[in-house]
Amino acid sequence: MLVSENEIYKYSIDTSDGEKGALKELYFDDEHWAVRYLVVDTRKWLPGRKILLSPYSIEKLTHDKEEISVSLSTDELKNSPSIDADQTISRKHEMSINKHYGWPYYWVGTGAWGSGMYPTPQETNPESYYDERGKDDNHLRSTKEVSNYHIQATDGEIGHVEDFIFDDKTWKLRYFVVDTKDLLHGKKVLLSTEWIDDIHWTDRSVVVNVTKEKIENAPEYLLNEPLTRRFEEDLYTHYGKTGYWKF
Repeated sequence: MLVSENEIYKYSIDTSDGEKGALKELYFDDEHWAVRYLVVDTRKWLPGRKILLSPYSIEKLTHDKEEISVSLSTDELKNSPSIDADQTISRKHEMSINKHYGWPYYWVGTGAWGSGMYPTPQETNPESYYDERGKDDNHLRSTKEVSNYHIQATDGEIGHVEDFIFDDKTWKLRYFVVDTKDLLHGKKVLLSTEWIDDIHWTDRSVVVNVTKEKIENAPEYLLNEPLTRRFEEDLYTHYGKTGYWKF
């Protein structure tokens, strides 16, 4: 199921022993375009801490109840490695977190999640790998950071990033929601992460390999309507692209 980031902020994070937290933001990597961590506000039961939860720990998303159930207890979260709210999440931090929870390393292998495309349990990582890859760039970015970035088409600027759409099974970011309200007939449209050529972090822009005209005339994305495969097919046809579901 395709889910809006703005919608999922309404969901509670439910631990295995019944405590609740709130989702504050998402961290994704800009190579596989997969959500790697949910940043959780632990409210009263763990004040002042930023907790990172991997999709590896998620047991289910109950959309009608707006709940994200995780397999971890409150004590497991309390004893996790501390991450400061303003601290960059390095590979070393990731390793300590993954080691604490026993999560496999998503960056080991050729798939989006290690050897596969889903965040499912895999073989335990070799202990020696901690030192071997301790300083690698992990390409993690916050969705909050990219929100409001300008969209740079092949022939000029058009709109800005307003939201993100991700797949709740693979946790892959499928689309940026783009607000084109600066146009005369502004509307919200979707741009696939597959069509992104680059992100310029210094000037806060996303470079896409489609024209302004294509974006202006793209099917309108309506917030209150479900995002169906039929809509995706129409979208990819409009841009002259092959749908990801065909590969």
